[in-house]
Amino acid sequence: MDRKEFLITLGKSTAAVCATCYLASCSSDDSGNPTAPPPPQNVDFTIDLSQSENQPLNTVGGSLIKSGIILARTGTSSFAAVASACTHQGFTLVYEHSASRFHCNNHGSNFSLSGSVINGPATQPLAKYNTTLNGNNLRVFS
Repeated sequence: MDRKEFLITLGKSTAAVCATCYLASCSSDDSGNPTAPPPPQNVDFTIDLSQSENQPLNTVGGSLIKSGIILARTGTSSFAAVASACTHQGFTLVYEHSASRFHCNNHGSNFSLSGSVINGPATQPLAKYNTTLNGNNLRVFS
């Protein structure tokens, strides 16, 4: 095999691998709509609220996303933790403190602090996780 044949074969192989990876990452339901990723399983991690990257959780109404979970400070000593991907098509949710809900900006689904569907198009609830606060440490677990 000469150099030209080698480079052509290498290019075709690379393109095939890239196309396969791209198509595999575009999961969809039977109607062709993107599907939500599965919610995180066996969750158990601790967040140090004194760390700068976790500062949003030091203010009531603040939120952040960690390990596929959206965490929100809902009160002085209360938090909510649910899967961060909308169950409709998997878009990332935002926390709206003034409405006490998680909202999908893409299609308008809303979820309660416990993860139940308030309005669709989503029909499935969000996975909910437990939280406990001990000093500056917020534990999130299944």
